[in-house]
Amino acid sequence: MKKLFAEFFGTYWLVFGGCGSALFAAGIPDLGIGFIGVSLAFGLTVLTMAYAVGHISGGHFNPAVSFGLWAGGRFSAKELLPYIIAQCVGAVAAAGTLFTIASGKAGFMIDNTKAGAFASNGYGAFSPDGYSMQAAFIAEFALTLFFLLIILGATDKFANGRFAGIAIGLGLTLIHLISIPITNTSVNPARSLSQAIFVGGEPLSQLWLFWVAPILGAVVAGFIYKNLLQDHSEA
Repeated sequence: MKKLFAEFFGTYWLVFGGCGSALFAAGIPDLGIGFIGVSLAFGLTVLTMAYAVGHISGGHFNPAVSFGLWAGGRFSAKELLPYIIAQCVGAVAAAGTLFTIASGKAGFMIDNTKAGAFASNGYGAFSPDGYSMQAAFIAEFALTLFFLLIILGATDKFANGRFAGIAIGLGLTLIHLISIPITNTSVNPARSLSQAIFVGGEPLSQLWLFWVAPILGAVVAGFIYKNLLQDHSEA
């Protein structure tokens, strides 16, 4: 149960910090942090929670990461569903908090006809820069694949584990720097789910891609690392 609470709070912080920075801080005239700041915010959420609760649950905070670690032989299949439920509940709770805060400003409304509404993910007309479904799928697949390679490598028994959180956090920052214009960056099905639930409409109907592509990319990365990169000699 402690592991599940750790995943809940870690995923909550990821969505609250990352999506919250996009909603509240990115567009302030003359002071806004822009998409570079949002990218850094997502990286910082993972970095901080990796050190705060990573020793309790492993610090997944992302269903795709759980699947990737399972494929890489680092995580038990029987724990997949409980972890994913905890992650999704944490993400939705964070989105609910963001919605409540945002509703405290006069005139707030979610326009689900616009790309990136309420920090949602999308493709086609709902891509921030108009990228197609195929482009979005490839981006989410490839970026999640490399995110898992970073995680698996940084947490390998032969790696310097003290710096794993830094590598993983900076990896997520780089991923956002690349893909915010493409999909508004998911690589995390729970993060996509939480925002889409509040937005509804077309972003909710496009949610399938932000589950399928990241999980496929993560699973492929797990098999690649386990069979092609991992040193199987004794530590």
